[in-house]
Amino acid sequence: MTAKLTKEEQEILDSFENGEWVPVADLPERRKELAEYARNTLKKDKRLNIRISERDLTELQRKAIKEGLPYQTYISSILHKFINGTLVE
Repeated sequence: MTAKLTKEEQEILDSFENGEWVPVADLPERRKELAEYARNTLKKDKRLNIRISERDLTELQRKAIKEGLPYQTYISSILHKFINGTLVE
């Protein structure tokens, strides 16, 4: 019995099978580096209060639910992506 893969899962499997994945040279060091990035990215040490329309907030909350995130985390993620130039529709 073969599992039904999503399009994304199939793309990952194809990429792996085509030898496109390369092992990390110094895995412990790379893990340490990525953990530091994650800590700095997820560190929330400042508070921001803004006023937005009820309609916009409702839409943000709806989209956050669709993504499986709390709406404040979703908004923070949008801001982070915008600042880093990685925000795409």
